[in-house]
Amino acid sequence: MKTERCIRMTMSYDGSDFAGWQRQLDRRSVQGELEKALRTMHGHDVSVTAAGRTDSGVHAIGQVVHFHTDIASIPAAKFRVALNKLMPVDVRVVEAAATRLDFHARFDARLRRYKYYIRACTPPLPHLDRYAWRLDHQPDLGRLNRLAACLRGELDCTAFSSARDEHENRHRYLHHATFYMEQDALVFDVAANAFLWHMVRSLVGTLVELDRAGAPDDAMQAILRSGERRQAGVTAPPHGLFLWQVEYYRAASHARPGSVAAGGGLTVPGGDLLVGQASGLPAGDEVPGPRLIPGLGYVDS
Repeated sequence: MKTERCIRMTMSYDGSDFAGWQRQLDRRSVQGELEKALRTMHGHDVSVTAAGRTDSGVHAIGQVVHFHTDIASIPAAKFRVALNKLMPVDVRVVEAAATRLDFHARFDARLRRYKYYIRACTPPLPHLDRYAWRLDHQPDLGRLNRLAACLRGELDCTAFSSARDEHENRHRYLHHATFYMEQDALVFDVAANAFLWHMVRSLVGTLVELDRAGAPDDAMQAILRSGERRQAGVTAPPHGLFLWQVEYYRAASHARPGSVAAGGGLTVPGGDLLVGQASGLPAGDEVPGPRLIPGLGYVDS
């Protein structure tokens, strides 16, 4: 009798040449490449679930996925090596580990963190501009952060959702939203329990437009309260966006959407926080992530 295991993996990919995470019949996807490699290993189809279904052109540093396997001969950690040998170089398994059978990469996630990169008034460098939104004006860092100051706590984010978003409940809990400089790049760093479709890119596009127009500090708050997408700005292009990190609680049962555990910073009785893979950090601690180093790519901080 075969023993089933659940494998949790952290993945990184360059989304430039993918039509997004989700498998598609006639277009290249990250899920499609991973499931093709798993099919080669298993001799049958293996379904993979991700924490976030990134759009076409969006990248990932810390995507988390899970799948079930009946292969007992491969240690869980070795799935990283085996799968990386079978997949193209623009999608990589960073880490693999066995987890509980009922772990769910999407529904057990406590927090998703994205970073959006902007390069403004800098020399054109194709190897960097491929991963950042290039602007011909210099944004005001202070004004951007004053505009974004309202992006905290539980918010109705309807004004920043796509018309094609199918979520009935568009309230989300935002843990932080801030701009800062990283080398010569302007970074928007945002984390929430979950995001609506195109929400991060809509936030970025709107904030950049408001800053350039010299809008008052409460302009973003007014757009939030309107609940109307037409009041917000453009949707920033996908190539500057990275799914950076996913945090989890380890608990006896799933933290499903709408539950206490799915909220912002609320505790799960008897649960401890997992960040990406395993970590001994309590909830709310800052976890160092990779940094963009011009000319070198991403390195651990």
